[in-house]
Amino acid sequence: MATAVQSLPDGHIINDYVIDKLVGVGGFGLTYLATDRNLNLPVALKEYFPTDIARRGGDGREGSADDTSIRPSADENRDTFQWGLTRFLDEARTLATFRHPNIVRVMRFFQANETAYMVMEFVQGAALNDWVQSRRPLPQTVIEKIALPLIEGLAVIHRTSYLHRDIKPANIYIREDGSPVLLDFGSARSTSGGRDLTAIVSPGYAPVEQYSESSTQGPWTDLYAIGGVMYWMVTGKKPVDATARLKNDPQPSAASIGDPAIYTAAFLKAIDWALMPDEQARPQSSDELLAQLRGQPQGAMHPTARASFDPDRTQPLAVAEAAASGSTRTVPTPQDQPTSVPLDTAQLKEIETELARHIGPLASMLVRKAAKKSTTIEGVIDMVTREIDDEDERGAFTRKMKENTRPPSSQPSRGDRSEIATKLAATRFDVEILERAEKRLAQHIGAIARVVVKKAAMKARDEGELYLIIADEIADQNDRKAFIRKAISASRKV
Repeated sequence: MATAVQSLPDGHIINDYVIDKLVGVGGFGLTYLATDRNLNLPVALKEYFPTDIARRGGDGREGSADDTSIRPSADENRDTFQWGLTRFLDEARTLATFRHPNIVRVMRFFQANETAYMVMEFVQGAALNDWVQSRRPLPQTVIEKIALPLIEGLAVIHRTSYLHRDIKPANIYIREDGSPVLLDFGSARSTSGGRDLTAIVSPGYAPVEQYSESSTQGPWTDLYAIGGVMYWMVTGKKPVDATARLKNDPQPSAASIGDPAIYTAAFLKAIDWALMPDEQARPQSSDELLAQLRGQPQGAMHPTARASFDPDRTQPLAVAEAAASGSTRTVPTPQDQPTSVPLDTAQLKEIETELARHIGPLASMLVRKAAKKSTTIEGVIDMVTREIDDEDERGAFTRKMKENTRPPSSQPSRGDRSEIATKLAATRFDVEILERAEKRLAQHIGAIARVVVKKAAMKARDEGELYLIIADEIADQNDRKAFIRKAISASRKV
């Protein structure tokens, strides 16, 4: 192939490395197996070579036939080539700071041949898509030993605002000792860069936001891909292309087709959560997904994901869901308590946010538990305050919370807030559309439909999207799909 012809020849020496052979070709460059002459060790050597806009060798005016330098193929490509070269070096510099056993290590980078090179550890082992062939069906413990370390490695990457953006079985290697390692950072990009993220996709593993150069990408983008890899390991089937899942999703859930004799319901549900088509409905961080996979839920799920995720939900919505939606709900209480009492969930959310600054993600679970036991906001504060070890921090937290949660005389009443929300929603949709949506949704989730529709109306761009958002509160998957089809069909006839 043309790119192989343009590669450095076997035996070529560049700096401290001898080229053994070409092992990978990508849009941004070439990857070689090379030998470190000083250490006599194999390494992977990545060369910045965007073949669409550059070529190797002389340009007819300078250099010679054996010139190995890389230059833009045309004058109009010079700025783009130089920008890419600068970014390649910046990314190499960042990747070299990563220290995690399950992320391929970048050991060095340098410039030569008018381009740049990245030296990485050479991983001895097999690509995941080859490794699993003789081992199916994979036990849950085996999948966890592969997936969880990779997700922990992603957490390290995401803390630097970088994304991998090309996680798939072919880019995961299983070392000879059985440990996994994530390879190929050729598509990695910073979410804080000055240019839009390029649209690079591996169908089945890339989420829908990755199909657009101007979309909002973040940790949830990589988590969709790792969810896709886990889905493939569990089911043996590659996930359906994300663009085909936006409306009438044809992909069977892992929970519906995963073997219950091998996998727990919670494990399968966590995979489905990572694979939610709506990026806001997925886990937003590696820690959230890890907690669910380890059976340590933190209550951090986005409200649009919870209805379909909770395997044992018997209430329409719990306090944590109500807090996320901004509504005031009745808190379910244990049987040994005499009555249910209303607590202001906006205040509960404020307590949770402040508590998380002291004790981390466990705050959500602790506030939820306290809200089930206490009949007052002050009681909730007293209960969760005990979890802060430092005495000074504990005192400051208590004072701040009790001051902030004391309702000022000018604070709108719940009825006033409801009226304000109604007016805001009505500025985006006709009242008739909102009332119709509330009536249809109420048949599935009851009176809380009014709150759900108001909140969704502030996000939706049209009536169809409004129904897609509110449908997520319907727990049963078949009922949810039927609701969307019926509601949208009816709305088109109006």
